[in-house]
Amino acid sequence: MAYIVVATGNAHKVDEYRKLLDGQNVELKSLLDYPAWPGVEENGKSFRENASIKALAACKYCDVPAFADDSGLEVEALDGRPGIFSSRYADTDAERIARLLGELQGRENRRARFVCAIAIAVNGEVIETFEGEVKGVIVDAPRGKDGFGYDPVFMPDGYDQTFGELPQEVKNKISHRAEAFRKAMEFVENEMAVLDDDF
Repeated sequence: MAYIVVATGNAHKVDEYRKLLDGQNVELKSLLDYPAWPGVEENGKSFRENASIKALAACKYCDVPAFADDSGLEVEALDGRPGIFSSRYADTDAERIARLLGELQGRENRRARFVCAIAIAVNGEVIETFEGEVKGVIVDAPRGKDGFGYDPVFMPDGYDQTFGELPQEVKNKISHRAEAFRKAMEFVENEMAVLDDDF
């Protein structure tokens, strides 16, 4: 069985990707399997740039095909913030949500979108990037205990539950990460033999 490394130490993301890979003949490893990973500075100016930086660094360090995502929340009324700084908007998920809701207080426009960019790196170079999105609104207060990050305050279009309330199997079908990942897997299956047993 071939394996590929996802360049994250976020156990929640790893779990999501394992569910998305269910049924594939691929073993997913993560940076949690490489405790000596030195880290990399995410200094890109876009989700695609940051994903590429992480994927390339992981590919070189682990010496196997790697992919990475960079994702975040863009809010219309906040001119796209927190954007690429979503995970750095505050120290904890609760504090990030509190800051976001505080900045939206009194604003009528609650439109937002989650964005995910995925980059694939093989043999020391980034070969392609993909992007997915899901649009919705920011609710007034956190709802639900599932998911992570801003999930409890994001309600996707067409649903009356937040990502923190929706069943995981539903979220895995409609999320920004799922869309980007589907595009990436289609590319791998149709265009590249990067997950061969030779790796």
